[in-house]
Amino acid sequence: MFNIEFNGEFAAFFIFSTIIVCGAVLMISLQKVVHMVISMAGVFLGLAGMFVLLEAEFVAFVQVLIYAGAVSILMIFGIMMTNHQDAGGEKVLPLHEGLAAIGALALFGLLFYAIRTTDFPDPLPFQGGEENTMKIGQLLYTGYIVPFELLSILLTVAFIGSIAIARRLPEKINGASGGDNAGIGGGPAGPTAQLQTKEAE
Repeated sequence: MFNIEFNGEFAAFFIFSTIIVCGAVLMISLQKVVHMVISMAGVFLGLAGMFVLLEAEFVAFVQVLIYAGAVSILMIFGIMMTNHQDAGGEKVLPLHEGLAAIGALALFGLLFYAIRTTDFPDPLPFQGGEENTMKIGQLLYTGYIVPFELLSILLTVAFIGSIAIARRLPEKINGASGGDNAGIGGGPAGPTAQLQTKEAE
């Protein structure tokens, strides 16, 4: 039923599939959040390799640049800035692990049965032509130039807004801490000033 030709492409597909599956399993099995993000980045890199096998070089480049690079780094920065606690102390019940294993095996068996009983059509012959990266670039700067420019303006506005919010946040924190210190330490708004005002009256 399966007409599999063992060659370099099949070996690369097997390697990338193993990376994706192992990364996904580690992502949901590890307890340190940083290690989860690194495992997720491995999944993204494996998907980029799959896109290369499908001769979609532009999508593979975007996968590495945005997901494996920007998104993973953004998550790591978010974890570092929010002081996220790891789940190392949480206990997982054996019943939950058993139910998860049974569910995973049942899903695997269902997918395997569906693939084995489905008659797939013969693959169409590949028609070589213009490179997809060049074609996408031509479409972006001809037929889709207006949405492309609007998207760039939107990203610029979001970038400027994030900088403005990041600059105002420390000022608000310093102002709030200054007011609290004045109230506690007996400043103009503290209990000492109020007591002196009553005695003067």
